[in-house]
Amino acid sequence: MPGTVLLLAASPVGRGRLVDAAGVLPVLAAVAPAVLSGADTANVVELADPLEPQAVLTRLRAAAAAPGPLTVYLTGQLHLDRRQHRPHLALARTTAATVRYTALPWHWIREELRLRSAADTALVVDLHADAEAWKHITEHGLDCGPYTAVYGRVAPPARRGLAEPAYMKTVATLLRSGHRPPLGALHEQALGRIPEETRGNLLLAHAGGWTAPAGGTAPAAPAGPAVPLGAGPAGGVPGAAATGLPAPGSPVPGLSVPEPPAPWGPAADRSGDPLADRPGESPGRQPADPDSNPDPDPDPHAAISAAVRGGLHQEADGLAARYEEAAVRAHGAGSEQALHWREVRADLAMFAGDPVRSCRAWLAVAEARLAAGQPADAPAVEAAVDRAHHQWGRVEDPARARELGLALARLRLTVPGRRRGALENVQRQLGRLQAAP
Repeated sequence: MPGTVLLLAASPVGRGRLVDAAGVLPVLAAVAPAVLSGADTANVVELADPLEPQAVLTRLRAAAAAPGPLTVYLTGQLHLDRRQHRPHLALARTTAATVRYTALPWHWIREELRLRSAADTALVVDLHADAEAWKHITEHGLDCGPYTAVYGRVAPPARRGLAEPAYMKTVATLLRSGHRPPLGALHEQALGRIPEETRGNLLLAHAGGWTAPAGGTAPAAPAGPAVPLGAGPAGGVPGAAATGLPAPGSPVPGLSVPEPPAPWGPAADRSGDPLADRPGESPGRQPADPDSNPDPDPDPHAAISAAVRGGLHQEADGLAARYEEAAVRAHGAGSEQALHWREVRADLAMFAGDPVRSCRAWLAVAEARLAAGQPADAPAVEAAVDRAHHQWGRVEDPARARELGLALARLRLTVPGRRRGALENVQRQLGRLQAAP
């Protein structure tokens, strides 16, 4: 199966540029696609100094949804937005004052790659951070998600002049030999060639994708699925334990495909033909029975994904509902475990072609997170409202659209989201609905 390679090099134009990120692309482009990927053949997508975060997200989402191994080679610089103090990858138009609107939020990268397995997903990075971002990362680490292998380095701001992406250029030079060793070995070889250039850097080498802060210890990658099938209290009810959950608000692993970005968020919808049959998979197969599955650690999302692929939407929702009920019993209705399964069911409603149920579910998730004390600008809250907004736009019944639109408008007053004009969009559409006979 062919692999996919995404070459992304980005840095601001002008005085805010810390590193000549795009300078590494000719060296990477000289490497054979199969070597970049580690597969027999590969498709390569190159993004040089992109302008818009949504455009980058579209390419990233397409790459993440492609079958086969995925390797992302990312060169650029990190900044914190002034409002939420979260890391962002600076793009060509980014300035210190516009990070929140012109840079790519790091958690968008993390959440898109969460749809995949760490066994075939790798992120190779050469990043330079400004002073604020460097302080944040050395204190809090850099979260790339539990389902992505990450290798590379984050460097502090250069003392003078424009920095060079020495790590990525060395990786590219090693790969031009025509052989890609395991990424851990490639990482060590690259560091061995540039010890001075990486002295004092935060070095990233973790199969689970989370990098500890400087001087800290990264936690072990999750050993099992979010909620093991068949694990639970007596009677075989699943979901008594729930560790390693996907990020709040992130889509169901294995259930998402790319489409042009919706106007109100990084991942507002996953419509289309999300799960066409893949080689070696039979359409229409029944979801696994949690009580009889001999594997002690199967991923419940895989069983749900198989049901959706076979068109068994009711069965998929029923299985997810069992996990939600068990998570509520074990951890409480407002727990991340329970909210995760509510988000899964919201996505499943969308796949079943039921935007009313999906919109209603996302609204309920957002309200539950706010009721639990999460801030209105928390990524999980914004994502839930964004997805409710997008699903609302697909409701065809005027009465249902008015009902849900009023609830969405009330929620948008509290959660305006990252994109300007979201509340005005709801109010405008509601006005048209109320004016219609």
